[in-house]
Amino acid sequence: MRANEVKRRWQAGEACVNGWCAIPNSFAAELMAHAGWDSLTIDLQHGLVDYQAAVTMLQAISTTATPPLARVPWIEPGIIQKMLDAGAMGIICPMVNTAEDAAKFVGACKYFPVGYRSSGPTRAVLYAGSDYIANANDEILAIAMIETTEAMDNLDAILATPGLDGVYIGPTDLALTMNAPPVLDPKDARVVAAIETIIDAANARGLGAGIHCATPEYAAKMIKRGAKLVTIASDGRILASAAAAAVKACKGDAAEAKPAGPGSAY
Repeated sequence: MRANEVKRRWQAGEACVNGWCAIPNSFAAELMAHAGWDSLTIDLQHGLVDYQAAVTMLQAISTTATPPLARVPWIEPGIIQKMLDAGAMGIICPMVNTAEDAAKFVGACKYFPVGYRSSGPTRAVLYAGSDYIANANDEILAIAMIETTEAMDNLDAILATPGLDGVYIGPTDLALTMNAPPVLDPKDARVVAAIETIIDAANARGLGAGIHCATPEYAAKMIKRGAKLVTIASDGRILASAAAAAVKACKGDAAEAKPAGPGSAY
């Protein structure tokens, strides 16, 4: 089976710089895949991507060696398994708030005896190899999003879930539940402390800790703090920012660029 290079980098103590695909277009995904990201995540939750578009995006990403991940809309086994069958090498799942949530999520990602995933890796066999079923439990990443105070209260129990490979911090939702400004790259001391707690707890258990960032600078800061998967904005936000900057540069400083990009709901 094709090795999951995200997992390999984590095992070596290295961090991955992750791209985020919210535009439902295979050419946009192909451009992102050729940009040098260590991994790419297709966003079916807050991105504009549905399953059919996601399949074409996975095909486009596979023109490179970039490992594809997917964020699903919810803890729903059907879409989790369909995205894995389509060739995603890992799943990021939102709103994992309890150990029971984590067990349900991991179970959908893993075949028996670890989980209850149904056998039918239609495209995954083409992408990852004919021995996919025998090795998928070792290569597929199950990454639970920690993004609420409820999840923080249950953090140790969530991290203890057998088969869980990592966690992914959603700063805006986490901040919302803490009555703090819901922004990427947070500066609120309480939110920052919660983020550091999650990273430290994941690292202590040998799990990967990821976080969504707005800027490369904050992402680099998070890597230094111990994060093993840092996402920088999204394809849509990068496109909007670059376009606005180009227009502003051409028109001069008198032309104020509009705020860049889709919303910050990560």
